[in-house]
Amino acid sequence: MKTLPYWAILLTACAPTAHDPAPPMAFHYPSAPTSATVDTLWGTPIADPYRPLEDDRSPETAAWVAAQNAITFEHLHAIPVRNELLKRFEELYNYEKVGIPRQVGPYYFVTRNSGLQNQAVTYRRQGLDGEERIFLDPNALSADGTVTASLGSASPDDRYIVEIRNEAGSDWQIMHVLDVETGKRLPDRLEWVKFSGASWDAEGAGFYYSRYPAPDGSALSEANSYHSVYYHRLGDDQSADRLVFRDEDHPNRYHFTTITEDRRYLILMTSTGTDGNSIHFMDLQASAPTWQPLVEGFDTHTSVVDHVDGQILVLTDIGAPRYRLIAAPVEDAANRSAWTEIIPESEDLLESVRAAAGGLFAVKMRRACHEVEHRDLAGNLIRTIALPEANGSVGGFGGKRDADHVFYAFTSFTRPTEIHRYDCQTGESTPFARPHVPFDPSKYVTEQVWYPSKDGTQIPMFLVHLKDLEPNGDAPTYLYAYGGFNVSLTPAFSPSNLLLLERGGIYAMPNLRGGGEFGEAWHAAGMLDRKQNVFDDFIAAGEYLVQAGWTRPERLAIAGGSNGGLLVGATMTQRPDLAAVAFPAVGVMDMLRYHKFTIGWGWVPEYGSADESEAAFRNLLAYSPLHNLKDGVRYPSTLVTTADHDDRVVPAHSFKFAARLQGAHAGDNPVLIRIEENAGHGAGKPTAKIMEEQADKWAFMLDEMGLGGR
Repeated sequence: MKTLPYWAILLTACAPTAHDPAPPMAFHYPSAPTSATVDTLWGTPIADPYRPLEDDRSPETAAWVAAQNAITFEHLHAIPVRNELLKRFEELYNYEKVGIPRQVGPYYFVTRNSGLQNQAVTYRRQGLDGEERIFLDPNALSADGTVTASLGSASPDDRYIVEIRNEAGSDWQIMHVLDVETGKRLPDRLEWVKFSGASWDAEGAGFYYSRYPAPDGSALSEANSYHSVYYHRLGDDQSADRLVFRDEDHPNRYHFTTITEDRRYLILMTSTGTDGNSIHFMDLQASAPTWQPLVEGFDTHTSVVDHVDGQILVLTDIGAPRYRLIAAPVEDAANRSAWTEIIPESEDLLESVRAAAGGLFAVKMRRACHEVEHRDLAGNLIRTIALPEANGSVGGFGGKRDADHVFYAFTSFTRPTEIHRYDCQTGESTPFARPHVPFDPSKYVTEQVWYPSKDGTQIPMFLVHLKDLEPNGDAPTYLYAYGGFNVSLTPAFSPSNLLLLERGGIYAMPNLRGGGEFGEAWHAAGMLDRKQNVFDDFIAAGEYLVQAGWTRPERLAIAGGSNGGLLVGATMTQRPDLAAVAFPAVGVMDMLRYHKFTIGWGWVPEYGSADESEAAFRNLLAYSPLHNLKDGVRYPSTLVTTADHDDRVVPAHSFKFAARLQGAHAGDNPVLIRIEENAGHGAGKPTAKIMEEQADKWAFMLDEMGLGGR
């Protein structure tokens, strides 16, 4: 999760000017619907008085949401600095944002947002230098910009391309098919698609995709089961789609398909959740195609890169916690003794490998920053690609095997995302799109520090701030982290963060255990019964910032979203004195029931389940944010954020946490919840909602630190 944008009028002095905090206002929080629900887990009674808030479509919950939003928005909109922040954010965010070009036949498709459009528009140009024409404009699909539409894979003959839509931020997708030449939408419409791509067959007659059965109840909260693979033939109604794979014995598994570029091998990836997977493949040219094993079991992480000359190229952590690329012979793919090593494991994480332009592009991570190697198909190094700067992140390097160039994106904390064209013969990178943002990056510095966690483990942390900022303990500091699911946090540009930096603030981003920055061992050290390490790492980061003189608890905010929202919730219950402000966003707050909603069961490999063993129950109960709030404690000023269409981490988590927090909190500082309407977990949020949400966030933080202008 990356923070998004907004911001403030530049002050004549960069150091923040202190004000007396605003006099406390009386908060009369709305009463939530309650029940006498008590669950008994492993002999332990667990009261759940706010269980009615799990029904996010009930009139009682709707009334509570409306009353909470009324209090929250009245408070936020009264903060004097908010309008300044919003105005400055509009200035900073109003720049052209360009995506990585993609070639389909004679055309290039490019996504482009002119600045403040709610959604990026996809343009088509003939040739790289041809005139652009609008091909797909999501802004025309809804009045409020809450429908997203993007392009999926194209048919091998380049005649058709899949359109993927999401509405109101939901993970549910609708697939259409567009004619590449005319842009005309075909009659095909596929519903109840989630976590899927489209893998076209060799003839371009249809494609493989994954979907769930239509939900019986609420599509937003009902548990999703039987993720299945289907084949859709162009022109057919979805009801005629052929079932390719379903595991009737294990309804709570994911099944994804990809296909090799030569369209010969269909790849099936199966996982029990978000950690570990098995892989099978099918030879579509065989007279009687059947699934063949490549990797079985769910205790390793493997993905197929492509098929080359009878060998399946596989990126895996089998025998290599920091990953390696191997070649598995098709006729004996599951026999690990038959594998040959193409790119061996090294001291740096081998994060990804793409096959394109007759070679391989290996993205490595060193100290949470990216490096890219261009190699031939045998793994021999051609060159290390010269990137615009050392401390940054990349994406892209995709393309067909016969291409002579690829495109990639590059960004850093102070460099807006730019697109480059890489010539595979000469090794030269030339800018394709380089945005202009009205700020001076030379005024800022990014440094990486290391600090000890509770058990002595050294944790890296990025600090971004004005070059001339001195550690005098006064800097408003925003400490943001994630720490889970093998997700790596790397440098990325955010105009929102600029508003804090312009005011003499600090953006701090540690790479906690549980993430993927240093390979599987780093991830494993922050999952299951080792999850407390993540919270300890985060708490130690806050303590380091204070001890190093950068800030003090009264000027520190802690923030994170999704699994990072859990991080903030657990931290503020364990150390309510650590920070003045807390931002738990779309967080997993009820660790005893998370697996009962939508795809929450998929997180069991990461967290464990209260239903599977008493040990797992005890572990989860020890840090579950909802269950560790205590009456009579003064908690940080808190702005919980969620959305009414979040069907990944359902809003009930935030609803129940906020209701309990408001009842337990002993201070007169605010503990509020902001509930976005017609929005989901975060992806695809329209610009208008981003600007409002971020202005509210920064205004709340500065106000609670005495810097809000009151």
